[in-house]
Amino acid sequence: MYRIKTLNKISPAGLSVLDQTRFTISGDVENEDGILVRSADMHDYQFPDALRAVARAGAGTNNIPIDRCSEAGIVVFNTPGANANAVKELAVCALLLASRKITEGADWVRTQAGGGADVEKVVEKGKSQFVGPEISGKMLGVIGLGAIGVQVANIATKLGMTVFGYDPFLSVDGALALSRLVHRAMDLETIYKNCDYITLHVPQTAETRGMLNEDAFHMMKGGVRILNLARGGLVNDDDMLAALDSGKVACYVTDFPNNKILQGKNVVAIPHLGASTPESEENCAVMAAQQLRDYLENGNITNSVNLPTLVQPWSGECRLCIIHRNVPGAIASITGVLSKDGVNVENMTNKSKKDYAYTVVDVGSRVSDAVASEIRALDGVLRVRLLNH
Repeated sequence: MYRIKTLNKISPAGLSVLDQTRFTISGDVENEDGILVRSADMHDYQFPDALRAVARAGAGTNNIPIDRCSEAGIVVFNTPGANANAVKELAVCALLLASRKITEGADWVRTQAGGGADVEKVVEKGKSQFVGPEISGKMLGVIGLGAIGVQVANIATKLGMTVFGYDPFLSVDGALALSRLVHRAMDLETIYKNCDYITLHVPQTAETRGMLNEDAFHMMKGGVRILNLARGGLVNDDDMLAALDSGKVACYVTDFPNNKILQGKNVVAIPHLGASTPESEENCAVMAAQQLRDYLENGNITNSVNLPTLVQPWSGECRLCIIHRNVPGAIASITGVLSKDGVNVENMTNKSKKDYAYTVVDVGSRVSDAVASEIRALDGVLRVRLLNH
């Protein structure tokens, strides 16, 4: 019986993926094998010895201590693409909010009504102060062509925009899904110098933190409109405030408001609504639960942020799942133990991701705990699991 702890309210559609005859699911279970989480902060979380995987029902994993999980041999999953449609729809809304001064106009109308004015008359006289450009015919730069960025780029072409997309790590799936009408930009400078609108769809990493800064704004067209539905840390707030104040940036729409950025003029602040739809929450929960189940039951890894993707069909009675450091000689050490103990390998796959690697070994007969313990004692091995078919 696998014990699954929920650190947030998880959609019932996701929990239903886990067979109750094989999984105990609760916010109160102890020594859990797996965790399902949305936004709960896990940085001070004490990992129990049994914990093998954390599944985040969403794309961002800033609330999870990835490095600490990796060192403990704990797989961290996320759900890229599960909320893509929800964020895409909000991005379309953000394009219009950045252009047409819709929120300012709506607030002004309510103010007029509250002051006792004849609204039908005053709106005709006052509407000119909220004039804004149409997006059709304008140039949009999409930074990041993952599941969300591709959908945003594609739909923007249908809205009559000329779209440039930048992503040096564009996947094969992303390239196949991208509209032929989207122009590939080979560098960020092309986006900055040419686009009237820029939208961010990249993860927040050491490389992307503060990527929109004084130098980036200096390259941009005057009056550019910027959308950030990805992560607040991608934008240097002080430099953005200066760009807004000078008019270099005509409007900044962000789904990640904070006290500082709200001091700026022409800031449209959305309360992190990107994935806040019932459909998105359900999709993320289902995807997270499926990935967690497949890893615990079969040792397969899909959409992990700290370990490589590895899916291997069963070809034996027993499966060894080994998380280890990505160092020379690791595979030889593992197979050396198996050979010494007379274990016949039916199939073996090894994949690596930066400093860590994952090896799955299918064998024709049951393997003793003693063999697993020998492998576990090897230098660089972080976790060994024995699964029986």
